[in-house]
Amino acid sequence: MVRVSLVLTGLLVGLHQAVPAQLATELSPQVRDRYVRVSAPAFVIQNVTLVDGTGAEVRRGMSVVVEEGRIAEVGQRVRIPSDAEILSYSGHTLIPGLVGLHNHMFYTAAGGRVATLAFSGPRLYLGGGVTTIRTTGSIAPYAEINVKAEIEAGRIPGPRMHITAPYITGGRLDPTFPDMTLLHSPEQARRFVAYWGEEGATWIKAYTNIGRAEFMAAVDEAHKAGMKVTGHLCSLTHGEAADLGIDNVEHGLLTATDYNPDKQVDRCPLGNEAVAGGVDVRGPEVEAAFRKMIDGGVAMTSTLPYWELFVPNRPVRDARSLEAMSADVREAYLAERDRIDSDPNPLVNSAYLRNAQAYELRFAEMGGLLAAGVDPTGNGGALPGYGDQRGIELLVEAEFTFSQAIEIASLNGARVLGVDDELGSIEPGKVADMVLLRGDLAGDPSIIRNTVLVFKDGVGYDSRTLLEEVRGWVGIR
Repeated sequence: MVRVSLVLTGLLVGLHQAVPAQLATELSPQVRDRYVRVSAPAFVIQNVTLVDGTGAEVRRGMSVVVEEGRIAEVGQRVRIPSDAEILSYSGHTLIPGLVGLHNHMFYTAAGGRVATLAFSGPRLYLGGGVTTIRTTGSIAPYAEINVKAEIEAGRIPGPRMHITAPYITGGRLDPTFPDMTLLHSPEQARRFVAYWGEEGATWIKAYTNIGRAEFMAAVDEAHKAGMKVTGHLCSLTHGEAADLGIDNVEHGLLTATDYNPDKQVDRCPLGNEAVAGGVDVRGPEVEAAFRKMIDGGVAMTSTLPYWELFVPNRPVRDARSLEAMSADVREAYLAERDRIDSDPNPLVNSAYLRNAQAYELRFAEMGGLLAAGVDPTGNGGALPGYGDQRGIELLVEAEFTFSQAIEIASLNGARVLGVDDELGSIEPGKVADMVLLRGDLAGDPSIIRNTVLVFKDGVGYDSRTLLEEVRGWVGIR
């Protein structure tokens, strides 16, 4: 197993933000009565296996003290407040709440289905252990703004949300994604960023055909307003975007046109998937691109659960996800999986997926800041929450240690968002976002699926209730 340093010392990922804890008393009676199982102001979780999110070794027989929504103490011997509720969970694992950095509030699926996940999304994310998300591109921005407000008011259960504005791109209308903003001038880009900053977005996402001048104007305007920019790129290489001030790039190898011999300036080449499969991830071209990104403080988001969906004969018929889908979405997805499994020339093959995993491992080895997210789009098999869990399994498959995979999916996401002083790891003083899992996760990564309690702000939500409530609704609401 390769061990890597996951954070470059001094990496600039934004200003740190205070995160107030939302206590149980601030939740509506409907949320408290239906979903909450632990609401005591002070409690102790005892005798758990701890993976704290910092990349440190797994520790067993640990206890965590929580008071007023924050972690007060962590250790094998801790001070127990006189009024604390005692929760003994021998045979369980405790990890930080996951921080999903490519976690849309919309869903696309085989057969052309597109749905906003205002109901099922928040429950799947929180029930699956994801306590903070960045939406990373919106097609219904006011739906996201409204859901965020409802969660913050305690009227519905859900993760902490960082809103990304609608996509910005260039060129002509793509009928598959008619909701994207087509930018035609730097002035329009600046107006766009200013407007959405006022409306509450904290991130801008550039898409495949973004023009250089418009991109530069958007980055400049965003940074002036204290916002950040990420991108699913193609017309710009990752290295070029790093030179132009981007903060984060999405999807890793697939969108890196840096290595495509057909790449022309400011144009998106076709068929980058085929090129990516043959990239030497330890060669000088990759090292040069990574060095440019790392020196520029540019993070990368892993979305391996999304790309796995297009690879033949992978374990992507998760029973939980199939049960959550509406009947017609499930039927269309399974038919699409049958087609992919029998396709002699798939869009993404096993060799590409392995190379994409090795690419992300190499980025982290060199000191790059790698975070993770699910991206619940494409043919629809990677659902909120469930797909985030699968992402951790795929990182372990890529030869990260389990502790490193958890750090990528929790603390590194908080680092990108600039909230790592407050969230992302189980350490004294931080907000008590934690996930209790049945089993010893360090010995079997699939235990990540066994969520029992999800603590957000020190409030323990019942995972089963949240997840059972969405059965049959994904693809509808």
